[in-house]
Amino acid sequence: MSAKLKIVEGEFIRTESGFRNWVTADGSAGPSGEGGFAAEPGRYHLYVSYACPWAHRILIVRKLKGLEKVISVSVMHPLMPAESWVFGDYPGATEDHLYGADYLYELYRKADSGFNGLVTVPVLWDKHRQTIVNNESSEIIRMLNSAFNEFGDENIDYYPVDLRLQIDAINGLIYDTVNNGVYRAGFARTQQAYDAAYERLFRALDELEDRLSKRRYLLGDRITEADWRLFTTLVRFDAVYYNHFKTNKKRLTEYSNLWAYTRDLYQVPGVAETVNMDHIKNHYFASHRSINPSGVVPQDPDIDFLAPHERERLSQ
Repeated sequence: MSAKLKIVEGEFIRTESGFRNWVTADGSAGPSGEGGFAAEPGRYHLYVSYACPWAHRILIVRKLKGLEKVISVSVMHPLMPAESWVFGDYPGATEDHLYGADYLYELYRKADSGFNGLVTVPVLWDKHRQTIVNNESSEIIRMLNSAFNEFGDENIDYYPVDLRLQIDAINGLIYDTVNNGVYRAGFARTQQAYDAAYERLFRALDELEDRLSKRRYLLGDRITEADWRLFTTLVRFDAVYYNHFKTNKKRLTEYSNLWAYTRDLYQVPGVAETVNMDHIKNHYFASHRSINPSGVVPQDPDIDFLAPHERERLSQ
């Protein structure tokens, strides 16, 4: 996610990530042919933001796969000026542990001296080659899920072979209409673009609400990467997107199944530690001055992620 926006005919268009190499267990080619980066403990570093939903999914998988001592991390300041994500003194944020940079774009330029594109998180960095391996969250998730099994919890698999076609299919729906859908609504510059994104978003949420009335997780009794990809948008919905992005047809708490499902995932041991609502709210409301010119950050809504969810009944 970056401060620079691409708007075409009033509609927000997300730019493709530019670094797409893969870490694999033995350094062989990844799914799209790129490779040469072997999984080793201590070799890789993540640049993330607690505020960003795309980086948040990486933090969740890193935590649950037991890779915190294998892959180090630096956390960006939640406020993002126009030129780049920054490092700075803020509770929960860190310095750049590798090079002492002030701005994330400095790392992009270190990887590619001619870089002039979007500066986004997450970034997976190779300390040995001193370069960016990948800055596409969906691909980094899969690297953390399997490439580092020798050093983490190999019993956890969020992209199992028998469910891959189903995971890919539902990821497509969730990304286009929900994950990116809230941004399409929030950054729309015409009524037509906003209305279209708004309708697609709530149509998808209605479909997911119905789906989750019959199964505990999106694809049954097992948590997959699709659940974590959806979760990072849902956990931000009432606190940020409902007001800030004008996605105000219904609050998440008005969807009985989606809301219980979100609490279920939040209560997975370790996940709550990755949710920093202070960073989330301050980033969106204080950084996006084109949407919220005053930069005033609203008070927290009454949201209890620790309330009982009773989703276990769907696994019986």
